[in-house]
Amino acid sequence: MATVKRKHSRARGRTRRAGHPKLAAAATRACPKCGETMMPHRICPSCGNYRGKDFKGDDGK
Repeated sequence: MATVKRKHSRARGRTRRAGHPKLAAAATRACPKCGETMMPHRICPSCGNYRGKDFKGDDGK
């Protein structure tokens, strides 16, 4: 099994990790029906509307 030969300083390790870009916040938009904030291409969690159709309470049949 491999073992560590030399300890890396905190600065070196943190510098290596700092090069990765941070994740951006999830995109949101206003629902055209109720105006609540929702993720695009998803059913609105408050009113159940998606692309002009109502999916709230629909069991998929």
